[in-house]
Formats: sequence, C-alpha cells, structure tokens
Amino acid sequence: MLQVNEYFEGKVKSIALNNQEGRFTVGVLDIGEYTFSTSQAEEMSVVTGSMQVLLDGDPAYRTFHQGQSFNVPAASEFQVKIEVQTAYLCRYFD
Repeated sequence: MLQVNEYFEGKVKSIALNNQEGRFTVGVLDIGEYTFSTSQAEEMSVVTGSMQVLLDGDPAYRTFHQGQSFNVPAASEFQVKIEVQTAYLCRYFD
C-alpha cells in the first residue's frame, strides 16, 4: 500500500512504499528551509535539483546535486536549504 505524506504546510510531499527491496519514499521539496528528524538510518538521493544539507555534527552545509546521495544516521536531525524545487528518493535501513 502507498502512503502519501505532506509536511511544512504542503511544501514537502512524499509517497512511501514498502516492498521486497525495502522501505522507500519519493518526494518533492519546494523552495525553503526545513529541519527533518529520523529514527532510522537513511540514504537520500537527489533525483533532480539540488539541496544544501547540514547533518548533525557537521560544521557547514554541503551541497548535493542530481545523481548524488548522502547518508543520515539513525536518531538524528538534519537541515536542508532548497533553492530550486527538488525531487528525492530516500531509502530507510533497519
């Protein structure tokens, strides 16, 4: 079953799925700044656009572009700055 999620007054939207390959979300982020928290480790891949990311413990934002990925540790927060509408794919790990 697919699950539709909406955050930050509709500026971030995603669709979640669970299948034999794991748990994923695919979504879009509108221009803005957002703080996310996660209970599980995840790998986030930029499908189109770009995002500036500040992970817990990092001294500065890093920019990720189309085709690039980054890992988010379990039980952490991360901040993103979006300057152009961006699409992503997120894979969650146990």
